[in-house]
Amino acid sequence: MGHTQWMPEVWLNMGVDFEGNGRISPFGRPDDALAGTANYIMKRGKYRRGEPWGFEARVPDGFDTQLADNRTWRSLDTWASRGVAMVDGKSIAGYDAEARLWLPGGAGGPALLLLPNFYAVRSYNPSSSYALAVCHLGDRVMGEGPFVTPWPNGERAMTLAEIQEVQVRLTRAGFDTGGTDGRVGSGTMRAVRAFQQQAGIEPADGYPGLKVLNALRGGR
Repeated sequence: MGHTQWMPEVWLNMGVDFEGNGRISPFGRPDDALAGTANYIMKRGKYRRGEPWGFEARVPDGFDTQLADNRTWRSLDTWASRGVAMVDGKSIAGYDAEARLWLPGGAGGPALLLLPNFYAVRSYNPSSSYALAVCHLGDRVMGEGPFVTPWPNGERAMTLAEIQEVQVRLTRAGFDTGGTDGRVGSGTMRAVRAFQQQAGIEPADGYPGLKVLNALRGGR
């Protein structure tokens, strides 16, 4: 309900009377809705003031893409020891922080080191792609530039139905995706990588793109 599509429980517990008119309204002027969203991200997402959501990085040739699972926290020193650096080549060693690594476009695309504030935003919607869109849009509004590294091959994003089809076809072929919900988690990535290796698709990066879907369709 309302501008930010919350359930009633969230409005009752996280809503803010930003207009000061004595009532919290998810409808009409967006003031209460936007203030409530900020309150949600601060309190339930545990947003850290003054910290970035993450930054674009660069991984070395031959990097083990299984490490970029968007799940495992490692210190920036540890990432640096594996050859990960700032996108401009500067070292990330010496920073007292932990981050997760994510390759949203697969090997050859942008590498992102994600800090806790990324997951504060993602608490609002459990989709990393959604959170990335919000965080990157915020950066652009503040005057920052686009990602330095382009998405590989300029391939369009897969639809929900296409991702589910990939998962269904992989499961039928004996590759365990961990479900067919259209969400690309670690199970789906492992299954895609195993299929890519079996089918001779390079790079075997675990990215369920159109090339993988077409290969699966070809094998029926």
